[in-house]
Amino acid sequence: MGRLVAALTSVRWYVSSLMGDNHYERYLAHRRAKHPGQPVMSEREYWRAKHDAADAQARCC
Repeated sequence: MGRLVAALTSVRWYVSSLMGDNHYERYLAHRRAKHPGQPVMSEREYWRAKHDAADAQARCC
């Protein structure tokens, strides 16, 4: 039973990563680890910056 729970937990983590559910939490963890004491973007600011960057790369002209 424990192996099944571990497998399902891994699948849930993988799907969440693909869907972007944990991107902001990963951003916060990175900022705390690598840039302690510096300000962080709010979740709204984070997603706006992420989408703006994706839009800028998607355009060819």
